[in-house]
Amino acid sequence: MKNELLLVARIGRTLGLKGFVKLYDLSDFHKQFKKGAVFFDEKERIYTIKQYDKNSSSVLFEGYEDAQSAKELVNVKLYQNIEQTKKTCKLEKDEYFYFDILNLQVFEGDLLLGEVVDILETSSSHLLLVKVSEDLIKQGLAKEFYLPYVDHYVSRIDLKEKKIYASHALLLLESL
Repeated sequence: MKNELLLVARIGRTLGLKGFVKLYDLSDFHKQFKKGAVFFDEKERIYTIKQYDKNSSSVLFEGYEDAQSAKELVNVKLYQNIEQTKKTCKLEKDEYFYFDILNLQVFEGDLLLGEVVDILETSSSHLLLVKVSEDLIKQGLAKEFYLPYVDHYVSRIDLKEKKIYASHALLLLESL
């Protein structure tokens, strides 16, 4: 089950006497935090939200309804399984989950540039860290490069083929 889980939040300090704790959302989908939502920790223990206040980012979990028991939750990392994430987090057209983008192969035309190994969030957009294919590294190109996730560079994503079709990406790679 562990390899199917995604880190979505971290629990912070206790707030008040009723068992509320600060919730640090590490996802892009704050709507998943609602009454009845179920999450897991590293040991696959289950945590169910009894009450959530989005304004203060505070949460009360079932079974932890007092300050003393809530202290046990401080610094717990919360995970959600991929299947449940896909059900509860609705994407707009041309939006993708990080876990769907990672490990996709990046092509410019028929040329394999490499594979997405990480995604870096910047203030204005995202950068895909591409591990360059061995063939291109042997030709003297860099081992990795960042591909901006914007229309100018990313033409199309095909999840079924597990490919990203890029434009002008080879120029970025060659300029390193």
